[in-house]
Amino acid sequence: MAGRTRMSTSVLLTCAAIGVATGVLQAGAGAISGFVSAAAPILYGLVLGVHVLPGVVAQELLRRPWVALITHMVAALVASAVVPLWIGRYIGTALLIGGLQELIAATSRYKRWEPWRFFLSAVIVGVVIAAAIWFAADVTRFPPWGQIVYVALFIVGPVAWTAVGLAIGSALRRAGVARRSQR
Repeated sequence: MAGRTRMSTSVLLTCAAIGVATGVLQAGAGAISGFVSAAAPILYGLVLGVHVLPGVVAQELLRRPWVALITHMVAALVASAVVPLWIGRYIGTALLIGGLQELIAATSRYKRWEPWRFFLSAVIVGVVIAAAIWFAADVTRFPPWGQIVYVALFIVGPVAWTAVGLAIGSALRRAGVARRSQR
């Protein structure tokens, strides 16, 4: 067992609780995304940005390897229970965003938890998603200013939701949830 890190039941349950709460938010975002895409498609990036929340809250609170990915997967399963038709989208998004968040945290060997690291992660996630959406959503249908705003909001969305996630994670940490999860 030497060299392997074990994750306590308390940490896993904390990831599950965060995943359930954020999964409900993701299901809500999924429910309104069709309306947003039809009525104001330029704002879709703000709605999609909610998907960074599970990993941000988990990493800010627990500051451990794998908590972002685990929490994202729980959130994806919860959102999929509400909208089973989108299970592939939710799980794919969880793997993509949770994986990117873990990769960025791993570059510092899980030792850098300053807000800039989370915001850097959010910008990278936003750029990756904006690039994928550029091809999938036919962004060229917008005038040039609309294309710029559309892509920019795919970056602003994750950044804004990261700020929300950091605030939630910090509040939970101040409330002592992290200490209870480390026992």
